Amino acid sequence: MTTLQAHETHTTAQLSNDVSPLSLRSAFGQFPSGVAALAASTDRGPAGMAASSFTVGVSLDPPLVSVAIQNNSETWPTLQDSDSIGISILGEGQGPIARQLAAKGIDRFEGLDLEAHGPSIFINHAALWLDTTVYAQYPAGDHVMVLLQVNNLADFTNIHDPLVFHKSQFRNLESI
Repeated sequence: MTTLQAHETHTTAQLSNDVSPLSLRSAFGQFPSGVAALAASTDRGPAGMAASSFTVGVSLDPPLVSVAIQNNSETWPTLQDSDSIGISILGEGQGPIARQLAAKGIDRFEGLDLEAHGPSIFINHAALWLDTTVYAQYPAGDHVMVLLQVNNLADFTNIHDPLVFHKSQFRNLESI
């Protein structure tokens, strides 16, 4: 017979009223998130961006995902008007693609292995593709919360593990 003993560690936690952007960015960065690429063909040509503030499973009926977009984004005003937006949940090793899609003043699609389905543009070798349309947008401080309805999907997670953003670095999942 085995006896298990629980050991309680007593710590004193103190809340801080420092909710400055720097403190929040540091605290939020402790929680891993997936990395999404949003891309579409638009009237102005292809538009795309990277987002680590992406959430799957907002709703199953209707099928909704969400992303928080900075109010000062120069890409979102163009992208939001597309008939559909391709979301690629990036796979391990695709950190440089996320950085390229987040860069300013360059051709964000140069050298990328892309596939288009209608207006939606997808990154090949991603873990998941979601073909979406804008469902709703809500002001949220210095961001806008965008709900996107999933119309079609392609799941490649049996081939490609998703890329994870944690503590301001791209990381790969590791099984324990």
